[in-house]
Amino acid sequence: MRGIRRGRYDNLRRIRGSDPGTDYLLIHQLTLREEFPWDMRMAFNLAFNRSFALPRVAEGLVGTGRVLTEPRRRADDTGIIMYEILLHGFEHPRGRLALRLLNEAHRHVTADNGDSVYVLAALAVVPMRWLQRYGWRSPDEHEREAAARYYREVGLRMGIRDIPSGYAAFEAWFDTYEAAHLRHSPEAERIERVTRDLLRSRVPKPLRGVADALIATLYDPPLRRAYAVPDPPAWARTGLHAALRARALLLRLARPRTTPLFADGIVTKSYPDGYDLAKLGQRSS
Repeated sequence: MRGIRRGRYDNLRRIRGSDPGTDYLLIHQLTLREEFPWDMRMAFNLAFNRSFALPRVAEGLVGTGRVLTEPRRRADDTGIIMYEILLHGFEHPRGRLALRLLNEAHRHVTADNGDSVYVLAALAVVPMRWLQRYGWRSPDEHEREAAARYYREVGLRMGIRDIPSGYAAFEAWFDTYEAAHLRHSPEAERIERVTRDLLRSRVPKPLRGVADALIATLYDPPLRRAYAVPDPPAWARTGLHAALRARALLLRLARPRTTPLFADGIVTKSYPDGYDLAKLGQRSS
């Protein structure tokens, strides 16, 4: 609800008073929309970016062509569809439509089931790890469990099999699978070069000149190797970490957000005047 004055930890108390087994959608909505809006969107970008480094995923995406020819619009379409499901839930008409679009998009790609589970796990684990390091507070156990439950439910509705149950199982599966399958491929390297501009756009304008070094810092060593990205200089690692930790401290002391993220709808660069959800995923003419 717009404009309600809250205490800094009111939402956390609400989250802790909810059951992540049944209230997982509400909890995950609060985490995204009110507690960590910028952090969660950044971490979702990094989670999707990470999944592109799986060789089979990269090969499938390059095969469809759109990730290379329309990277911005494809990213915006994917983000809108995922956020529409999260904003409205699985039973709302817009949520059902968004889930149908998500399934239709994946019919054009022959996805390995393990790779699909990895994408779900990345969406649950990468944001929680980001919040643990750079959030204004650590993610609560209920937030972790709600994220795992939510993405498990998404996966079940996509026909994905053998999905872990619970955050600890998701996290262990994610690490094990990544150690075995995340590696360099020419297709992954091409995707990273084309989509890098999407991450550059999230770097503050005064720092755009050193954006590549900062982006390399956001990648950990396994991901840099998979994308053939050089290690960042020490000043970039130290500076970015210090800046993000300082931001977390300032947010901890600041008044909480009073207007939820997306209160006025989802606005993207591809659709500055709004979008027709039913038409997302279509190639531009």
